[in-house]
Amino acid sequence: MAQAAKTLVHAREDAPPPSGEAVDLAPAPISLSVHHDFAAVEADWRRFEGTADCTPFQTFDWLFAWQRHVGTAKGITPAIVIARRGDQMLLLLPLGIARRGFARCLTFLGDVLCDYNAPLLAPDFTKLAPDGFLSLWRDMHRLLQEAPATRHDLITFDKMPAKIGRQKNPMLALNVQLNPSGAYETELPADWEPFYSSKRSSSTRRRDRTKLKRLGELGPVKFVNPDTSAELALTFDLLVQQKSKAFARMGVPNLFAPTGHAAFYRELATSPRYRSLVHLSRLDVGTTWAALNLGITFRDCYFHILASYDDGETSRFGPGAAHLRELLRYAIERGLTRFDFTIGDEPYKRDWCDTEQQLFDYSAATTLRGLPSAAMTFGWGRAKRAIKQTAPVWNAVQRLRAAAGSLRKKAPAPKDAD
Repeated sequence: MAQAAKTLVHAREDAPPPSGEAVDLAPAPISLSVHHDFAAVEADWRRFEGTADCTPFQTFDWLFAWQRHVGTAKGITPAIVIARRGDQMLLLLPLGIARRGFARCLTFLGDVLCDYNAPLLAPDFTKLAPDGFLSLWRDMHRLLQEAPATRHDLITFDKMPAKIGRQKNPMLALNVQLNPSGAYETELPADWEPFYSSKRSSSTRRRDRTKLKRLGELGPVKFVNPDTSAELALTFDLLVQQKSKAFARMGVPNLFAPTGHAAFYRELATSPRYRSLVHLSRLDVGTTWAALNLGITFRDCYFHILASYDDGETSRFGPGAAHLRELLRYAIERGLTRFDFTIGDEPYKRDWCDTEQQLFDYSAATTLRGLPSAAMTFGWGRAKRAIKQTAPVWNAVQRLRAAAGSLRKKAPAPKDAD
């Protein structure tokens, strides 16, 4: 059920009317509504995302699947804000209310499983909302705080891109700070070979050929796009196994461990409903599935999301790098014009990319109860960025995490109590 809509009126001065004519220059008012039920807004959401500037992480299918598998298990209440002028939708902001200790937090739906968090915007949003985003945000926030279901103690927005489509992200008008990580993208031409030659030196291309030859000595090398539900499920399960091992080696939390995460990705990877959005692929070396990847194809762009590789004999010859080259070739052959490596500062991304996009975070307390969490979020964000931007310190942190992960793997399992 939606909360009662609130109507906002924005005055605007246009060119004066012809002499002697009385013309009402005021634009139609902007109305706001908040919705807790995905089904109630599905038709409008799907219609709007067809023309709106957005990322794939704000599509109805992505967030609806996330809410079913993750959001509901975490007790998150959707707070989907829609702004309209008359019958025209201007903005859809997919938010939710989550528990953070004793505080209630307003955040984006999708949480850590969205590489970018942003609103869906009508084309030329800034022209359609002449008073600017901050004025609109104040009214949206007031509307959310008026209802018990969406009342909150703090706001935490993270991973907000600087641009949404061709538009500047209006949410950067908030008092944002830089996210610790950046995001990377490259433009794709019409042909693979000129692109490959422009991105890799002749000596690097020779090394690539040598490693590919060594892989070929272990068995035929083949880029595979599984297309049956059974094969997709097997491919996804192996991706989870390989990626979980990699997380353990790095000493970082396993992305698939929290409730609902693995089930969320499994549905996206295997259900025919998402076949046009999600692309699961692998690089086979003989009978070994040497490298795997889950990506997204959305509009003119391929989004590189989850990649893994076998840690056996094939790992000596760069199966992950070979698979990435095949993914870039695949995107070009499909006529896509961009390849987005998304969030993360891994060195290999810089080897291929020509554009880095800054991401931004926003944190604010709205009640005294939210002050500790907001201060902690703000302070941790600044500290993490400082660490990541100082190469010797960041390298030391990565080594310590990997060492800790190795010790955890070697530790004996606790014995059951008698």
